[in-house]
Amino acid sequence: MNVHFIAIGGSAMHNLAIALKLKGYRVSGSDDEVFEPSRSRLLNHELLPVATGWFPEKIHKGLDAVIVGMHAKADNPELLKAQSLGLSVYSYPEFLYRQSEHKTRIVIGGSHGKTSITSMLLHVMQRCQVDTDYMVGAQLEGFQVMVRLTDEAPFMVMEGDEYPSSPMDPRPKFHLYRPHIALISGISWDHINVFKTFEDYLEQFRKFIQCAEDGGKLIYCIDDEQVKRLVEETAGDRLHLFPYGLPEYTIDKGITHIIFEGKSYPLQIFGRHNLLNLNAARLLALQTGISNEMFFEAIVDFKGASKRMELLYNNGSTMVIRDFAHAPSKLRATVEAVREQFPSKHLVACMELHTYSSLSEHFLSHYAGCMDAADEAIVFYSPHALALKKLPMLDPNKVAGAFQKERIRVIHDKEKLEEVLYHRSVSDSCFLMMSSGSFGGFDMHAWIRRIAFDGNQ
Repeated sequence: MNVHFIAIGGSAMHNLAIALKLKGYRVSGSDDEVFEPSRSRLLNHELLPVATGWFPEKIHKGLDAVIVGMHAKADNPELLKAQSLGLSVYSYPEFLYRQSEHKTRIVIGGSHGKTSITSMLLHVMQRCQVDTDYMVGAQLEGFQVMVRLTDEAPFMVMEGDEYPSSPMDPRPKFHLYRPHIALISGISWDHINVFKTFEDYLEQFRKFIQCAEDGGKLIYCIDDEQVKRLVEETAGDRLHLFPYGLPEYTIDKGITHIIFEGKSYPLQIFGRHNLLNLNAARLLALQTGISNEMFFEAIVDFKGASKRMELLYNNGSTMVIRDFAHAPSKLRATVEAVREQFPSKHLVACMELHTYSSLSEHFLSHYAGCMDAADEAIVFYSPHALALKKLPMLDPNKVAGAFQKERIRVIHDKEKLEEVLYHRSVSDSCFLMMSSGSFGGFDMHAWIRRIAFDGNQ
């Protein structure tokens, strides 16, 4: 097949492009900007466009499919050309569904935990030699790409995003996948630029349940009241239900051990939310023929997905942990998990307001108490990020007031953030750096090298 990507540089799009080339397709693409790591990865696979921009001449009748990314606009000249020629035009999720129509589709949805659960399941399936195609939202150790597509694999594992499918299709991505096995990890209002009310956001998960194939299976977190209520109201007797909660566990010398059927399994991950994710992944694995014993034997060496509770540095006295947390529920769960795991450390929690929701003044009140478990809190935001999202500048005092924490510092200048982090004591401390962005370009690795150098003096 000949496939062309409009906006090939996107994090999901470039991985799909690579997956299709590895499958033997002829792939081309365009974009008006391509950043790292997409640029290097596309270059390595000889898929990087020679020039940036949109080129209608790339669109011709010999194309079997045109895939449009969210970065493209409805008036994109390549898209208009494809439509005028009557070509088959797909959004990213539409094309994934077409590629998996004859497979057992496993779709992981929820406001939080999607990437971690998907990563755990794929890790275990790989260890247990269960062949599967997949789409996951983070780079995983031991996996070449974030998307795999074959003709042979009987399963397709997909992270189910509730964000719109394409500029022409406002439906959430996970509505298009029609799972045989669906999972909902939790529901907490997010993407307020798309879903203006919590009721509107909740409705997307109701539709997700309704989109599951008749006679399918729904795995859901019974500890989340919103999820529990929604499933009871929506699922009826059309689906087989599998609720899950927090498994039994202990913490010994900074190591979490999960207890299952009288056996103890030491883990490399920690935190209540991660243990819930693990239990979700276990139930998913059972549906693919992996026993509980096989699951736990495989999960003990799971280190986590990229930027999810990722330990960047630890010399015994000082620790630096990086996490993707940005939404209120994710932020609270992450801070509380690190506090529980390392109770004797002085916990400095630093988070960046980076998404549209988090940078919106009327949404800030949802962060009240989310960093209470930290000894110190730092909240950073970039005026550049606000400008890109066409949002007004935030008042630091209002930001501090929204979090309702005494020891909190609000910073909106990268140089000030560097000054604060470089010129404070790091002894017997844990720094928890949480963002879906880059803290305005702060060089975290250079800072860690400085900590390591000072510690060796």
